[in-house]
Amino acid sequence: MKTILKLTFAGLFFILFGLNGNAQVKQQKIARVDQMPNLPQPLQIIDYKKLAVSFDSTVYDFNAKGKFWPMVWIDSTKKNFPQNVVGLYTAVGDVRQGTNNKGMFHEALATMGATLGASLVGIDKSKQQNLDYVAMLKNYYNSEIGWNIMMNNTCPEVALLGGGYGRDWWYDVYPNLLFYAVYAKYPNEPGFEEIARSIADKFYNADLILNGNYDYSYFDYGKMKPMKNNICAQPDAAAGHAWVLYSAYKKFGDKKYLKGAISALTALESNKINPTYEILIPFGASVAARMNAEEGTHFDVNKLLGWTFDGTAICRDGWGILVGNWNGIDISGISGSTVDHGGYGFLMNTYDHALSLVPMVRYNQSYATAIGKWMLNAANASRFFYPQYMPDDHETNPELAEVTKGVIGYEGMIRQSSYKEHENLKGPVAQGDGPLWVPGKNPKESQFSVYGSGHVGIFGSIIETTNVSGILKLNLLATDFFHDKAYPTFLYYNPYTSNKTVSLNIGKGKKVNLYNTVSGRFVAKNVTSAFQIKLSPVNAAIIVIVPADGKISYSASKMLVNGIVVDYMVKQKK
Repeated sequence: MKTILKLTFAGLFFILFGLNGNAQVKQQKIARVDQMPNLPQPLQIIDYKKLAVSFDSTVYDFNAKGKFWPMVWIDSTKKNFPQNVVGLYTAVGDVRQGTNNKGMFHEALATMGATLGASLVGIDKSKQQNLDYVAMLKNYYNSEIGWNIMMNNTCPEVALLGGGYGRDWWYDVYPNLLFYAVYAKYPNEPGFEEIARSIADKFYNADLILNGNYDYSYFDYGKMKPMKNNICAQPDAAAGHAWVLYSAYKKFGDKKYLKGAISALTALESNKINPTYEILIPFGASVAARMNAEEGTHFDVNKLLGWTFDGTAICRDGWGILVGNWNGIDISGISGSTVDHGGYGFLMNTYDHALSLVPMVRYNQSYATAIGKWMLNAANASRFFYPQYMPDDHETNPELAEVTKGVIGYEGMIRQSSYKEHENLKGPVAQGDGPLWVPGKNPKESQFSVYGSGHVGIFGSIIETTNVSGILKLNLLATDFFHDKAYPTFLYYNPYTSNKTVSLNIGKGKKVNLYNTVSGRFVAKNVTSAFQIKLSPVNAAIIVIVPADGKISYSASKMLVNGIVVDYMVKQKK
């Protein structure tokens, strides 16, 4: 059935066909997403951008008043670089932090994540309160021990306090992905280019040594030797290597980094069972789709997305994306263990999956409907991590919510609480693991996750609501780091079983044309202001806004306007 597009500008109406009906790019299925509701209930999409701005101004207030506040402090130990840095609590009231342990125990997952999150919603963290929070991240570059990569802490003195440092591979790899994302936002930050090249060189050389076998607990980047310990093997570290190496290739143009990215992805794809450990697999899926589009590789994106979503991980039992309705509340879309106490999803993991998976559909629009549906579910469910949105009888500490100042959520959401005193609460139960990190010392308030809440800017930069409840406008460029020149590109998913008309505002300016990569055609021309589209049921559109007078050309499978790629899959349309 054809879908009608109604466009309004200067009093002129055009009727155009084919926006979304009979889409010429066949939409691929993600089995786990198929199990999610098209329209989750109860439905409410909060303003994640506003929440991100509030988090930044509230948490980075050195004069904040209240129990356990402020959440930041100065670490003057000057590890790796001769500068003071600001520490950020991992969880509210964490006794390992603040002035304890000489102020040295703070985690890159928290500070890098919060710096990135704020930057994504337009806050310049290099010039805030007369401090350069971006430059401070350099202290996580562990040069003093010779690893010369970003790590979760600044030094080995605090390595055994928690988190992970030099022994748990994802903790050593993931800060480098976060750093590269921050680097993309601050390309002129002094010292960042040298650090970025050093990280890429380390990962490239490590991949050469590993030679296709990532079946280790971690890699000693000082001794350049793979290691095993009591932590199970994490072959998904190959995904992190690949994402960083391809980012380095796009930034610096050195083809050895492309070679390394291909090698790491080949190693990842060769696994016979789901190698998911924590958070890296979706970055492998994303870079695989991008390299297929840009470099002509043929990685199995379906396989990598299956591992991301389906909860079949062996080592990290059931790790994937949760699906379910728990006592009338849809929790589908959050990331974590699908089996722990019936399911246990985490705030940071959910935010960070969007970091990689949303921009993926620019390069392979056959996943537009699946990713659009997942994001709607994730955006809806993620509000329940926050005490102001979760009903009191579904929280472990509703009476302590004031300590969050409305910007800090619980670390996780679980079907049956893992705390004996709360095991009778009906799921979903908002809780956190903080008290378990330092038993008998960390307070109940440490269930509130500063580190996870700091990543909220990822959602804030991607998600906008539209005039139709449940139809989101997803910015596909927001977290597409080191991308080639591109035009504004947005994903719209209609979860309803009927046509819906969505208003979009182009803004005043030069005339533009609108191209839908899902249908593979221009759906409107010479647009100057607002317009309306009718989206067909349970379907997606990816709208690219291009200059009206642009010159169209084709190269291999790509369609370009003024030399800039608009559609990567032209030849795949029938």
